[in-house]
Amino acid sequence: MIELNSQRAVNKTLSGLTVCMLAMLLSVTAHAERGHWYVTPSLVYTDDDGDRNIDDSIAGGQITLGRTITGNLSFEGLLGYSSIPSTRGGASAEKHLEAGVNLLLFMNRKSAFSPYFLLGLGYLGTEYENGGEENRPTGSAGLGFKWDLGRYVTLKAEHRARVAYESANSLVDRITTLGFQVSFGEKAPRFIDTDADGVADHFDWCPGTSSGAEVDDKGCEPDGDGDSVVNNVDACPNTPPGVLVDAIGCPPDNDGDGVADHWDRCPNTVTGAVINADGCEWDNDGDKVVDRLDRCPNTTGGVRVDVNGCEIRDVIKLPGVNFATNSDRLLPGTEQVLADAAATLRKYQDLVVEVAGHTDSDGSAFNNQGLSERRASTVRDYMINAGADPANLSVHGYGEARPIADNVTAHGKATNRRVELRILNRGVVSVQ
Repeated sequence: MIELNSQRAVNKTLSGLTVCMLAMLLSVTAHAERGHWYVTPSLVYTDDDGDRNIDDSIAGGQITLGRTITGNLSFEGLLGYSSIPSTRGGASAEKHLEAGVNLLLFMNRKSAFSPYFLLGLGYLGTEYENGGEENRPTGSAGLGFKWDLGRYVTLKAEHRARVAYESANSLVDRITTLGFQVSFGEKAPRFIDTDADGVADHFDWCPGTSSGAEVDDKGCEPDGDGDSVVNNVDACPNTPPGVLVDAIGCPPDNDGDGVADHWDRCPNTVTGAVINADGCEWDNDGDKVVDRLDRCPNTTGGVRVDVNGCEIRDVIKLPGVNFATNSDRLLPGTEQVLADAAATLRKYQDLVVEVAGHTDSDGSAFNNQGLSERRASTVRDYMINAGADPANLSVHGYGEARPIADNVTAHGKATNRRVELRILNRGVVSVQ
């Protein structure tokens, strides 16, 4: 008698909980906005309790009617039927009729694929092949997942342990279901489209699309060249794959010459220079000195030229390199001429050069000899400090012995006071 009363008490408790959950489902659906509904027909595989002596098999189906309550919760009403054969063969051994309610907790409903937890209460009616029947309250717990296949169709699978309660012998069946969930109603919360681009949020890979923008089936604006800048913003729509671009989809152009860095063979062109398609200034005579700087624009092809584009012959002259009177101190204004000469020597590392100093005829020949050597040494030191190879530079003072103008006029004397670079050995390296 005590055992019977205990069984009845448990049945009443589970019955009450089931009724409460059904009432909650009806309550929230009665007051909820229209929509948010779904129905899921499924096949049922029953891995039965060993005491039942029936086959593990796909021998039935179920249908659930569900309602989305919040972004993560759903309530479902369940009705299922299975006719499961006996392990001994022959006619059907047991028929199961299940009714109940489930509570589903989703991990991330907005994602196309989302796992969920399941808790359920219900009743299981069993009809045996010998004509007997029984009804037991049930409790279920399990896991499942949903995988959206479209706006209104979802693949749904779950596995739950179902306890059919009886104080003397509770039975635990393991139920696996696979079915397709179909949503209906005017609006379903899982199809909220926040950016109004026609693609539901949980499918939308670009949820912040601007209003009215053209989008693809993932909710993203087209990006024809794949540079992560959408077409309607991209000012350079044909950027090659893998090239870094700025906010408007254009490759950087650091020298501002209109040729992007990844194409620019001369990436440091000066502002305003006239350039070719490669981003380089024009060099019509091909001497590696651009036309803008070339003082000898028609140099014969293949000859060695200085930084001014003029052919290097026997002597590199240093016009304007002047010294204080009776001194080896350079006067201001000579720096650029010496810098150009040093650049020429760095360009042709095989040139062997004599730095030759000369004076006018004023003063004694002895003093002029020493002065010319000191002035030549000053120029040599400048060249070395500017990067020329010391091993290729020698110094020779010629004093007043080799004038190139008269020593009568002031102009002639100024012309004779000079330092120049005499080429002793040209080497064999071709122009680079």
